[in-house]
Amino acid sequence: MRQLPFATLALATLLALGSLPLHAADSPKDAPKSEQGDKDKDKKTDENEQPAPPEHASVTKHSVRVGNRTISYTATAGRLTIRDDKGKPTVSFFYVAYTADGGKNSKRPVTFFYNGGPGSSSMWLHMGSFGPVRVANDGDKPIPPAPYHWVPNEQSLLDKSDLVFIDAPGTGYSRLVGKTEGKDVWGVDQDAEAFNKFVTRYISVNNRWNSPKFLFGESYGTTRSAVLVKSLQESGMELNGVILMSSILDFSVAAPGIDHGYVVNLPTEAAIAWYHNKVSNKPADIKSFLDEVRRFASGDYTLALAKGDAIDPAEADRVANQMSRYLGISPQYIKEANLRVSPSRFRKELLRNERLTVGRLDGRFQGIDPDAAGETPDGDTASDAITGAYVAAFNQYAATELKFTDDRAYLPNNYAAIGKNWDWKRKKSGGWLQATYVGDDLGDAMRRNPHLKVFSANGYYDLATPFYATEFDLTHLGLEPAERKNISYGFYPSGHMIYLDQASLQETKADLSRFYDDAAP
Repeated sequence: MRQLPFATLALATLLALGSLPLHAADSPKDAPKSEQGDKDKDKKTDENEQPAPPEHASVTKHSVRVGNRTISYTATAGRLTIRDDKGKPTVSFFYVAYTADGGKNSKRPVTFFYNGGPGSSSMWLHMGSFGPVRVANDGDKPIPPAPYHWVPNEQSLLDKSDLVFIDAPGTGYSRLVGKTEGKDVWGVDQDAEAFNKFVTRYISVNNRWNSPKFLFGESYGTTRSAVLVKSLQESGMELNGVILMSSILDFSVAAPGIDHGYVVNLPTEAAIAWYHNKVSNKPADIKSFLDEVRRFASGDYTLALAKGDAIDPAEADRVANQMSRYLGISPQYIKEANLRVSPSRFRKELLRNERLTVGRLDGRFQGIDPDAAGETPDGDTASDAITGAYVAAFNQYAATELKFTDDRAYLPNNYAAIGKNWDWKRKKSGGWLQATYVGDDLGDAMRRNPHLKVFSANGYYDLATPFYATEFDLTHLGLEPAERKNISYGFYPSGHMIYLDQASLQETKADLSRFYDDAAP
């Protein structure tokens, strides 16, 4: 779950028919015997070169009830190797594909899923969202200790699309191979290039070129999608749709000294205060309440922050009092913070009198710090509430149901290596640029492919990727009215991992069903 983009930003600025075992022609061949000279040369191979695991797959048969249908499907857990321009292996990607049996393979949609980080495997989406199984949980309450349980997922998207869950290079069971180093794949553009090669290879190996194609990214996975969809189009592969769950397209929202971050965080902070009954004269309807907060954030609040230190004391008092009514914290605290209450400070202050904190990934979750007088929370109670269950459930599920094991441990997260070594610079026509914004990639892709549909799913209580920031970014892509109509939104009473809330999962599935019907009729 610690898949979130802002953690890595702080360091920087701070995955039917067709998904069957690989055809013999696609599997590695035994090399012919070499001459003695070649043997001697092979002995001099770089000792640090990592061999690529065989492209093997474990294929199992299952069924799941989705709506009023029972869907029989094939699960393929396997590896595909991508290569550089010289044909040398670079990454052995691990993926799990779920393909419905009995359909017309070439016409059935296929959706590629991945999480974010950078440095997260796809375990979270795989075991929580729209696959055929999900980890059993109870909304905003911590998952009870082992034994953990996974259950059939009645909200799976398998009725609409085949599903391919992909582990990013260096996470899960995906490995860097050959002479590949982290710097070759751990970066905004490098990562998109690696995923481009995987998607293209999967499509080719499984004869899916004529299938409707979708990308589904969560958190930094939305950043990846924005770059990847443009990259795939430039390689000749057009997509039908892109699903952005808990988006981050502009990383400047967390940069020091940028007031825009405070503006776009305010509606999420207000939503969390509303959930915890800290809003005075609490409105019954959160939607109308947040519409009001949006207007304030983009109007009076933005203007007040723009005045900086020159703001009139009377205006500062008026703005602080209004913020207090929305946020449930005192006007004095707000004024002492210069009207700029960061998410971490808000999480500590909201329930301070109850010696509680609220989660960052999901503000519904409550935690306890050893020091109630501290300025910021010691951790993220939302992440603590589910991580152990997801890690244990995936390992057990992969071994017992998917029949896939590996000689290395599954890495649910690899932030220590990947996050701190992520390359945020990008090579564009104007030169090297800091990778703080990828909305222009998505905008270019939508202009060049006027049929491309985008669905943005957002949790009200997500302080990692606040919904108002996403709204702002997606309304500033430089699109004409015809293209703007291709963007649709969903807002749900949940957090960063929207699917943790079962009512929200059901609502999101209904919205996505309509989206697929529109994008792949």
